[in-house]
Amino acid sequence: MSNINKPNKFLPTTLEEMHERGWYELDVVLITGDAYIDSPFMGIAVVGRILEDIGLRVGIIGQPDVNSDVDIKRMGEPKLFWGVSGGSIDSMVSNYTSTKKFRNSDDYTPGGKNERRPDRATMVYTNMIRRYFKNTAPIVLGGIEASLRRLTHYDYWSNKLRKPILFDTKADYMIYGMGEQAIIDLGNTLRNGGDPRSINGLCYISKEPVEEYIQIPTHQECLDEKEKYIDLFKTFYDNNDPVYSKGLCQGVDSRYLIQNPPSDHMEEEDMDKIASYPYQRDVHPYDGKHGKVKCLETIKFSIMTHHGCWGECNFCAIAAHQGRTIRTRSEDNILKEAKHFTTLKDFKGIISDVGGPTANMYGYECKKKEKLGTCVDNKRCVDAHRLCRTMKVDHSRNIQLLKDIRQIPGIKKAFVASGVRYDLITADKKHGHEYLKEMVDHHISGQMKVAPEHTNDEVLHHMGKPGKQTLIDFKKMYDDLNKQSGKKQFLTYYLIAAHPGCEEKHMHDLKQFTTHELKMNPEQAQVFIPTPGTYSAVMYYTEMDPFTKKKIFVEKDPRKKEKQKEIVVPRTNHNVARAKRMSSAGMQG
Repeated sequence: MSNINKPNKFLPTTLEEMHERGWYELDVVLITGDAYIDSPFMGIAVVGRILEDIGLRVGIIGQPDVNSDVDIKRMGEPKLFWGVSGGSIDSMVSNYTSTKKFRNSDDYTPGGKNERRPDRATMVYTNMIRRYFKNTAPIVLGGIEASLRRLTHYDYWSNKLRKPILFDTKADYMIYGMGEQAIIDLGNTLRNGGDPRSINGLCYISKEPVEEYIQIPTHQECLDEKEKYIDLFKTFYDNNDPVYSKGLCQGVDSRYLIQNPPSDHMEEEDMDKIASYPYQRDVHPYDGKHGKVKCLETIKFSIMTHHGCWGECNFCAIAAHQGRTIRTRSEDNILKEAKHFTTLKDFKGIISDVGGPTANMYGYECKKKEKLGTCVDNKRCVDAHRLCRTMKVDHSRNIQLLKDIRQIPGIKKAFVASGVRYDLITADKKHGHEYLKEMVDHHISGQMKVAPEHTNDEVLHHMGKPGKQTLIDFKKMYDDLNKQSGKKQFLTYYLIAAHPGCEEKHMHDLKQFTTHELKMNPEQAQVFIPTPGTYSAVMYYTEMDPFTKKKIFVEKDPRKKEKQKEIVVPRTNHNVARAKRMSSAGMQG
């Protein structure tokens, strides 16, 4: 293993790099829709480093040319398996706007021009392997594009229910969710000649049903009856927790999609280990020669403190992909990473972000949930109406962590650019005010991004977001703290138009609220995109509230969606918004 774990080296992406390591065959070839960026924020890089750590020979191909066999063949055929990912973002979300217009730019492509990521990238790459390598090693799907499409799902871009992605791609297996433990189990199993079909966190196609698993509505039943699709999605959503979740079995034509129970959550020790691999925190020179990769500006010197989110916004896929239980890294490990930054020659003393899916969920979790798993039957930690009383919000660890980072010699600023839940700040009567003061004084740069998304109670209910009074209380606290600090810092608001349940009158309500209560004119709002793996996509397709199965209004006319947006952000402001907007595509919500 000593010759594998050489420090200060990318994983190979060319034959020459393989030969430099004394490798003439790879165990695993990983393919991604992004440029090859060796960073703990890039799923494919993390998977590569995990497999390297267990002693496998791994190569990575970023954005292979789909019109030629040159890239797909450049390191030969792997011995154990191919790993295929569409990239950090669903390729259809990456390639198209909410009104299905093609996006010209791509933050994960060298040079920034969107011409290297195919539509339905996972499917395209798998077909390429099948075309050029007959009777090859197993093809294993992973990443957010595959994970959220693992069962029958609504696809906005074709406007229909599609089969589980394993059927469309004809891959052999899929690892869903974050997959850290599952990829270790897969690598070891295939190396030892075992059968992967028993691995937790894995999906496969079977000729026979697995009787002991939960039998969910068939693909045909979902096509025939929208309520069946709601039933399927609820079972899918409620079986993502490794503490109690069962496997799922879905009939698709004459075969079955089998989803094994989820793999175990990473413990703190494991998360620390994965975060400490020798990432180069840069784009591989092979890809980098084509130009700069914009996302590096954000992730190069950022620190991921935890995984998971229990906010459960209905339009966001994080709950289904990362899970609803917070898994944290230790303070010592995070501080070591920050100290490591100061040893790198291109580090200027600025940490771009210290956070996770929701930055202020670091450092605490519901004790009941840790023992028994997440609640089901739509019992949520937080929703439009309340915060569960057993969730003891506590920002104290987060406060201390930020203070400790600031004390490291060589660190001038450590920003928190990840989203924060302002309702958790107002709910924490003991430490919320202190946390926000820390943020105002030290960890934001001119503005703080918050995501109320809307302010009408009916729309907020369908979104699963907190009520507007919480926002009013937070804004007052924020403004008071800025005044005390002698700073003129602003709040930037993420807003959504045309979410299921939202009509033009609700957008007029939102406009009135922003004008009179928030005393601002929004410069940006996004039209809702129904992404797979979300309750909001279910609402969009079925035109029903999935929790009551009652009819709700859903705007489907593209012109009327834009009109909703223009009520809040007039068309003349769109170019200004575009110029100011930072990339948020990775949030998938």
